[in-house]
Amino acid sequence: MEQRRFSGKGHWYHETQSNHAQADVLPLVPEAANVEDRFLLDVALPDELVTQCRGWLATARSLCDQLFPLDIPVTRLHTLSAYDRLSTALTVAQACGVQRLCNHYAALLAPLPGPDSSRESNRRLAQITQYARQLACTPDVIGEKALQQLDEVGLTLYDAVLINQIIGFIGFQARTVAAFQALLGFPVRWLPGHHIQPHTLANGNSSGRPTLPAVEIRFASAHQLESLARWQAEPALQRLAPVLCHHPALLDLTGTLLIQLDEETPPNLPALAAAVELLTRSPDRFSAAQFTPLTKAGLTAASAINLLVRSAFEGWLERFNVALCNAE
Repeated sequence: MEQRRFSGKGHWYHETQSNHAQADVLPLVPEAANVEDRFLLDVALPDELVTQCRGWLATARSLCDQLFPLDIPVTRLHTLSAYDRLSTALTVAQACGVQRLCNHYAALLAPLPGPDSSRESNRRLAQITQYARQLACTPDVIGEKALQQLDEVGLTLYDAVLINQIIGFIGFQARTVAAFQALLGFPVRWLPGHHIQPHTLANGNSSGRPTLPAVEIRFASAHQLESLARWQAEPALQRLAPVLCHHPALLDLTGTLLIQLDEETPPNLPALAAAVELLTRSPDRFSAAQFTPLTKAGLTAASAINLLVRSAFEGWLERFNVALCNAE
């Protein structure tokens, strides 16, 4: 499997192509793979701001470690390889248009061996990529059929839950990085690129039923039972917890992040509403022009960041609701 990267128009493109020959394809920015902070990707922030955001940043970094471990064993029930995870992450980073993320995940992906060149493997990767792009950009089109298509190409229940976690998390990471770069006055996409379609988000099925099977209580591990009992009590996770606790460690971190970001009451500012709308729809266009009015209106930098990051997290949960719950 050859990995091809095109940097035309200042944007990463990820494409799969069958090829028996192994080619050394270098990313545009290979040093982007080497970061100390796997979540903020070494964005340099004032110490005071880092201290004020320390709690939820630590949880987000732990999620990076859980979703993208250095060593990933592939089993019959857990079939997503490191290549699958990182190619999905790159697809979502491309959809969000945040250059720093595109560089990072492309640099991590480039040296990895891809799947074999069989038609089945190509179809599987193409289906994963399509699903990731659709959930990231146009969640409206995601439904039971999309999950069935993942099942048809060999993804297990555990894989389906995990891939939705990866897609939601990378969208959250992209918007968080965009918010911090706007605070610092940095452009989000450093090179001119083509128009990226707006990120529309359908209303979640707030009263729907889970699309994927819940963890069976009689077969659940102690960790799954503990995680389910803890997070099903949270209104925002009540319907999702029985499905998400197939991966209890990820659910615990997701729930912890929810609590950490839910501590500040958002003020009624028109400038905040405008900033949240743009960050939600087009993180690649978010800049100091949207961030500065928040601090001029009286918010501290930490408060503005926390409110924007919480809106990004809500988008993550909303994608869970769209992908994993049906309307009744």
